Amino acid sequence: MKLLIRQGRLVDPVGGIGGIMDILLEDGKVAVIGSDIRESDAEIIDARGLTVCAGLVDMHVHLREPGFEYKETIETGAAAAAHGGFTSIACMPNTRPVTDTPEGIDFVKQKAAQACGIHVWPIGAVSRGQKGQELTDFEALKAAGAVALSDDGVPVQNANLMRDGLILAHRQNLTVLSHCEDADMVKNYAVNEGRISRQLRINGRPAIAEELMVARDAMLAEETGAAVHICHISTAKSVALVRRYKRKGVQITCETCPQYFSLTEDEILTQGTMARVNPPLRTKTDVEAIIEGLKDGTIDAIATDHAPHSAEEKARTLTEAPSGMVGLETALGVTLTYLYHTKELPLSDILRKMTINPACILRLPTKGRLSIGADGDMVIFDPMEEWTVDPEQFASKGRNTPFAGKKLKGKVKYTIVGGKVVYQDKP
Repeated sequence: MKLLIRQGRLVDPVGGIGGIMDILLEDGKVAVIGSDIRESDAEIIDARGLTVCAGLVDMHVHLREPGFEYKETIETGAAAAAHGGFTSIACMPNTRPVTDTPEGIDFVKQKAAQACGIHVWPIGAVSRGQKGQELTDFEALKAAGAVALSDDGVPVQNANLMRDGLILAHRQNLTVLSHCEDADMVKNYAVNEGRISRQLRINGRPAIAEELMVARDAMLAEETGAAVHICHISTAKSVALVRRYKRKGVQITCETCPQYFSLTEDEILTQGTMARVNPPLRTKTDVEAIIEGLKDGTIDAIATDHAPHSAEEKARTLTEAPSGMVGLETALGVTLTYLYHTKELPLSDILRKMTINPACILRLPTKGRLSIGADGDMVIFDPMEEWTVDPEQFASKGRNTPFAGKKLKGKVKYTIVGGKVVYQDKP
């Protein structure tokens, strides 16, 4: 099968290729990149006025299956990914049962094979049942297909267990993705500790709860030599800590999510439970520090932390509703709106953080690249098209987003996996 993409604006942050190009995909691979390619028997996509890049890679999603299929399934999550321009997603293990065995990893892979063609990469749990008491069999998880390890959602509180885990993960050449919050400090509190929590007269999640754990895991990464990745970084001091340890040569990376550079804790006052996420939305100062961390390279990746919940769950009171928001279908639009169109980051830097960087952290050598011989995973989008977020149009089962009704600038037009169109925006 051949697919010819004509006259798109190619953005390749890896090879530095840019400009108006034709791209020929053949047998699932990038065959030719050039000008005025002629191929009579190829399917043609007219990409004039559109941007073409490697398929987006999301290293942090929650697909809820097995155990919580009423929130999301691997199939619906993969469809949401396709709508959002993501061709590879890595799913966290906080399912029921927890993905902590080779059989659990195999279940995810089998379900993903039946989905819409998106690559779904399973992440194995660090501890059995995510209980933080006993390590899983890292070697067996890797052999089954786990691309990383994490107890995300239930962060490893025991420093000695985390240290032992990092030593073993280093031997297996696996990155540990760490959700950094001190459980005793945050409990199940709904919002950032500060002005809004005081105004609402409820307990809040203090920034120091994140920063202490970032410091701990950075120190453990330095001591063990293991690769540690800090999930959904949200505070100014956390960014400063990662920056400091990176300058020391420690093998530490981090991600943030679109909500942490576009929204503040004030959103709670108007959006209520839709703006309840973990870690919580922070202050304007924190948002500015996140953007600076993206600009100077401290923050390596932009992930979604896609976390669907049912309408009934999000209809509970602020202190009782679950934390999380869906993000796969809005991530590119939010990122372009708040970083590219505000001239905070050039497009190539944004795409680097949404393609090659997360692929490298997860050690996916064939993903996040757009070069001759690379996998034919691509996204074609219009960076200038404005659209209004309508959760009822989502492919995800989740409708829980604080961006409902907001206008975004930047829309996915085609998602291509292995040289095949798996999503096309219909007018």
